[in-house]
Order: sequence, then C-alpha cells, then structure tokens
Amino acid sequence: MNKYIMFGSVIVVGFGIYFLTRCCSKYPLKLGLVYNGAITKNEKGKVNIYPVHYKLNGIDIAANIYLPANYDKNKKYSAIVMAHPNGGVKEQVTGLYAQRLAEQGYITLVADASYQGASGGNPRHTDKPQYRIEDIHGMVDYISTYPGVDTENIGILGICGGGYTIKAVQSDKRIKAVATLSMFNTGRVRRNGYQDSQLDTIQARLKKASEAREEAVKTGKERLVGSMAGISDEDVQKLPFDLYREGFQYYLRTHAHPNSTFEYTESSLMDLMSFDATDEIELIDQPLLMIAGEKADSLYMTEDAFKKAIGTKDKEMFLIPNATHIQTYYVPEYVDKAVSKLSEFFDKNLK
Repeated sequence: MNKYIMFGSVIVVGFGIYFLTRCCSKYPLKLGLVYNGAITKNEKGKVNIYPVHYKLNGIDIAANIYLPANYDKNKKYSAIVMAHPNGGVKEQVTGLYAQRLAEQGYITLVADASYQGASGGNPRHTDKPQYRIEDIHGMVDYISTYPGVDTENIGILGICGGGYTIKAVQSDKRIKAVATLSMFNTGRVRRNGYQDSQLDTIQARLKKASEAREEAVKTGKERLVGSMAGISDEDVQKLPFDLYREGFQYYLRTHAHPNSTFEYTESSLMDLMSFDATDEIELIDQPLLMIAGEKADSLYMTEDAFKKAIGTKDKEMFLIPNATHIQTYYVPEYVDKAVSKLSEFFDKNLK
C-alpha cells in the first residue's frame, strides 16, 4: 500500500451516569490547554474553566466545563457540548471553541472520548463509532443536570471526527441545534480511504482487522495501528493532501498534547469500516449548520452530508474563504469567522 495513503489512516483517524464531582473548586487549574489565548487562571468577571469527571457506562470520563463570565447557578443558560476530532483531545481545538462560545454567554462542555485521552476505558485507543456516539449522549446527560443549564436549550458542535455528532443527533432530540466544523465522516474514510483513494483494498483491510480481533482474543493483546513514529518532517511535506500535511504540524508540532495520539486498535476497523455518519441522516430535524474551509480537501464530506440531510427545514452550509481543514482549528481570522457564525446560529436556535 502506498505509504502516503497509509499515513492518511493515521491523520484521519449513557446509561446511568453517576457524577463524581460537582464542586469545581476541588480541582486545581492545571489543564494543559495548548491553544492560544487559553485560560491560565480563573478570574472574577471572566470565563472560568473547571475539570469535571463523571461515569458513563462504568467508564470514568474526563471533561472540562467552561462557565460564562459572572456565572450564577440560579440563572438559566443555554449550553453547548462539543465532540473532538479523531486522535484529538479536549485541550486542543474543542477547548478553543468552547472558551470562545462561553465568552458569548453559553455554558460549554468538552470531554475526552471513552478509551482515549484522559478518560478511562480498556483496551486503550479503542475507536468504535458506537462508543463515540454514546460519548455524545453522555455529555448531554451530564450537562443536563449541571446547575443553571436550561435543558430546553442544548446545542452541539462536532469538530472533524466529531462528525459522529451527525449520527448521535438523529435520535437524541434533547439536542435542539446542531453545528459541525470541518465535518469528517470517519467511517467513510476508514472504509474508502481519504477522497475514496483506497477502494481497491477494502476487503484486504477488513481481513486484517478481523485477524487482529482474533489475535486479541487469543493473546489478550490488541494490535495498534496509526503510529507516527519514524515519520520525518521531510516525508510529511511529500504527502498528497493538505489535511495530512497540516494535521501533522498541528498535532505533533504547534498544538501537540501528550494525550493526543493517532494510535487505535486495528480491530476497531471492523466497526469503523461498516459505519457511515450519513446513514439515516434524514432523521435529523433540528436546525443544522455545517461550516467548512472553502479550500479544505475534506469539503466533499460536508457537501455530501449536507445534501443528504433532507429531514430538516432549517439548514445552512457556511464556507470560510481561503481556509483549509486544519486552519479552521486555530488561525485567528478563520476561527473568528467560525465563532461569529456559530454565535449567530446558536443565538437564533437556543433561547
């Protein structure tokens, strides 16, 4: 298999919740945030951030909650939960957008996916769609009971691999407004390759995934794929897609975080490759906003999902001029445009 295509698989990678913590002040503000302008200390009159933990299906979930300036638990606030990219963690792009939207008056929540980041779950790096979707339901469970949250006004923002949002909101009608940024249909890419470049190897890769599961059953050890070890900056510059080149720089250089890894269990591909975020997408009847970079080579996934979302009477696709996929994560000009559009959308659809 072409080494560039292999690298593509690297870059593009609720029942009964029991809350362990409610008192935010118990936790020190050592959050490891890696985006520019991140909160370094909580100050009166400004957005504050607190780590919170809760259990989801027996797994300890690590999350950060952002509270708007002068938050008062006795008042009512609209809330937004956010799903992070594949391989990403809450301290990166979702944290940035959570902080920016909290500045607009929303309570926002970001959480590491089960089996990933600082959240619990074994085997580590398991990456199955059903778990990521349940993570989203779990975030809604948690935020729904947080003091001050208006449960009739909860929205969601899914970023990149947070495209699992498209599947979760089909059934979760507690979510009243749905937005995506640089939407990434993980199942389609794992199955077909990025820009459908691996169609001729689907069956071979499914066979390897099946063998990996059999090996795990026999040995108790999961085979991991997606390691970036040994990939040089020079090799990265030869990669065929902007998402790969810029993703490498973002995740391993400019916004690197120790919990952010692209490794995942190869057996997960049995579930990933048979999944598609747009299956039954017509079940989405909530207002839908899909934002993407005008020059993103991942734009085809947003366009495909948007076209298929025929169940909602209120949908809009908003393109950020000149932006690529990864640039929507951190470039100030593009983040400002995205936040402005998101604020307009959520202000309209969340009272």
